[in-house]
Amino acid sequence: MLHPVSAIYGAAVRARLSAYSKGLLSPFSLGVPTISVGNITAGGTGKTPMVEWLCRKLSQEGRKVGVLTRGYRRDSPQSRVLVSDGISVYANAWEAGDEAFLLAERLVGVAAVISDANRTAAGRWARDELGLNAFVLDDGFQHLQLSRDLDLLLIDATDPWGGNSLLPLGRLREPVSGLRRADCIVITRAEEPTTVNDLITEIKAISDAPRVLSSRMRVRGVELLNEIGGLEDPRGKPMAAFCGIGNPNAFFNQLRRDNYNVVLTRAFPDHHRYNQADIEAVVREGRLRGAQSVVTTAKDAVKLRELKFSVPCYVLEIEVEMEQEATLVDLIRSLLSSSE
Repeated sequence: MLHPVSAIYGAAVRARLSAYSKGLLSPFSLGVPTISVGNITAGGTGKTPMVEWLCRKLSQEGRKVGVLTRGYRRDSPQSRVLVSDGISVYANAWEAGDEAFLLAERLVGVAAVISDANRTAAGRWARDELGLNAFVLDDGFQHLQLSRDLDLLLIDATDPWGGNSLLPLGRLREPVSGLRRADCIVITRAEEPTTVNDLITEIKAISDAPRVLSSRMRVRGVELLNEIGGLEDPRGKPMAAFCGIGNPNAFFNQLRRDNYNVVLTRAFPDHHRYNQADIEAVVREGRLRGAQSVVTTAKDAVKLRELKFSVPCYVLEIEVEMEQEATLVDLIRSLLSSSE
């Protein structure tokens, strides 16, 4: 039954893309450097760590940066929320959206964060009211209403094409020919060189992209979320892992690669809003398999602070590690120079 729905969705996507490519619809420019980070599949490709990385680089270049994000699954999706002005955080995870709130906390002193479905209007407001002079458009590859000076497309090496079918049959948001719009393609979770080389060949056959870079997710370590006394070093000790993200297997595999002893995995829907019963179920199931603690992602952790844990709850902290960092930094600097 999903085949006809997928066909209808594909026709609508192609019509919209065609309207922009033919000039029937025109994007709005904010008049300051704007970098989009996005993907062609639904689910996690590592956009949030990449947005953080870009904001830090733009800030280091002397720019006053803002993140424009929809704030997915927040309480009032049609409202505008100033999550952070770059100095203070003004909203919680429910008001901002979990990813927006996580970015706001991590980017204090670096970048402002605004949640608004109308990112064009939000960008105009933030430029005029906050004096921002550079923007990172979060999850922006399909958000064609807003002009961008650099289009970064992320492709997850562990699941690049989302089942090779459009939503809802598969996870593709648009046909793979959309790769041709990208100024730079970044392969994420590029841990297996052979797989990455084959993927680069595929990408270049589709897009002729001028730049195809690769990146890895590097584990910085784990932090303790709750006040329960934690193990001095949880690595190697039995743990139960749970998350509510777009690509849960990427999280579970990351733990295993870094030698965490995962005895139970539990995947909730993306952007899941946890309750106490969820936590108790994970702890109970984990204990049955010998788990001494639980571990989750930073995105999940911002929604867990008010809940109770009877065992230590650790948060896996990761960051993006660019393999050709100098190439992307040069690209950013060139963009900033051309805007002056």
